[in-house]
Amino acid sequence: MAMANQKLFIGPRIRRLRREQGLSQTDMAKSLSISPSYLNHLERNQRPVTASLLLKLAELYEIDVRSFAAEGAARTGPEALAEIFSDSLLRDLGVPRYELVELAHNAPAVADGIARLYTAVKEAGRGAPVDGDGDVRSLVTPENWVRDYIQAHRNHYPALERSAETLGGALSDPLSMAEPMRRRLKDAWGIDARVVPQSQLGNSSQLYDAERRLFLMSSQLRSENRTFALAYQLALVEFASVIDAMVAEAAPPDEGIRQLLHMSLANYAAGAIMMPYGRFLASAEEHRYSIDRLCGDYGANVEQVAHRLTTLSRPGARGVPFFMLRVDPAGNISKRYAGEKFPFSRFGGTCPRWNMHTAFQFAGQVVPQIIETPDAHRYFTVSRTIERPIKTGLSASLLAIGLGCDIRHAHKLSCADSFDLENAPVTPVGPACAICPRIDCAQRATAPAGRMLAVDRQRKTISPYPFVAG
Repeated sequence: MAMANQKLFIGPRIRRLRREQGLSQTDMAKSLSISPSYLNHLERNQRPVTASLLLKLAELYEIDVRSFAAEGAARTGPEALAEIFSDSLLRDLGVPRYELVELAHNAPAVADGIARLYTAVKEAGRGAPVDGDGDVRSLVTPENWVRDYIQAHRNHYPALERSAETLGGALSDPLSMAEPMRRRLKDAWGIDARVVPQSQLGNSSQLYDAERRLFLMSSQLRSENRTFALAYQLALVEFASVIDAMVAEAAPPDEGIRQLLHMSLANYAAGAIMMPYGRFLASAEEHRYSIDRLCGDYGANVEQVAHRLTTLSRPGARGVPFFMLRVDPAGNISKRYAGEKFPFSRFGGTCPRWNMHTAFQFAGQVVPQIIETPDAHRYFTVSRTIERPIKTGLSASLLAIGLGCDIRHAHKLSCADSFDLENAPVTPVGPACAICPRIDCAQRATAPAGRMLAVDRQRKTISPYPFVAG
């Protein structure tokens, strides 16, 4: 195990697990065959967790050892905090990195609170209004609120997975799941699904008319997206109580965010219905995570499969932990998911050295790359263009996705077979320019926060903003 050679301090995570289980320190200590005082020391990070105790925690409370013990398990990590404290509002404080690391790991809820407040301040600067009840959470944009919720759960929802696996297995069809799902909607719920001209739907691509019990899909939806639309509508009715309970527990600050979260969870469930967990994981491992072959097996498109690959975090049955981004030609990030640690900026865009935008120049082709972050971690990534769900006939309908994983998993991927993983070129990348420590970067867009510039009017450097190291 990775933790065998280092002391592991995960007290706040143990405390959170205990509270989630509704246990006192005495009760948990008894179940682990340790003393309450020793558990107290563990929770306060005054003692490291041993490998044997970690395995006992995993056995008793059905947690995944790797995700529970991973450094990246903190919801708002040191990198995100460094990005926040590099802002002009805070940079004069000169908070050292070791304090940010301690905060992220010892007080994860406080780190989350700082991230939420920072996001709210940024949105307030754009003129976003506070709601009528004075709830400052309304300053956080809906997509950021939902994105944080998803990441806090590592993009994996056991209750939805179990329900979707049962339903998806029952509806499985080697030709297409679309027809079994259409029949299920009709027979079990009295909902008639139809494909209609786009003109009948206005600016909608799909619409449920509850009064007439009609589910309408645009004729301009691509075939895989029609299948997904049926799965989405099925998830809304089949898993209504499960999703309602999850949304209620999440307590979104306003109705708009509530609806967006509900939609996101139904989207998740739709993917899980189309690609039931156990069977999909087995297929992914058999095909060595070939996206094209998985698309063929499940009648899904590239984006649907890529998204599903980021969700394979079931304890005892984990897949390769992927991260995924989706961007448009202007660089706007519309999706950001991670099954484990995510190596890029939480609040900014992507590093220009990452080949995501190169994919637009090679539409339909896979663009592989090995990248290295400033902390010397390497990742194998692939980027490729995808088409929007609905046909528009415009070149702007293209989007690009980037999918990647830690280099140690790359040998499991068929798309890495052509790479000499030990000797292939490696591209140094960084987080947002304001916190990137790389000095000689010709793509640097902004001066680094909290660093003394080393500009000399008699000499121009590769980087437009050279700075003093250290």
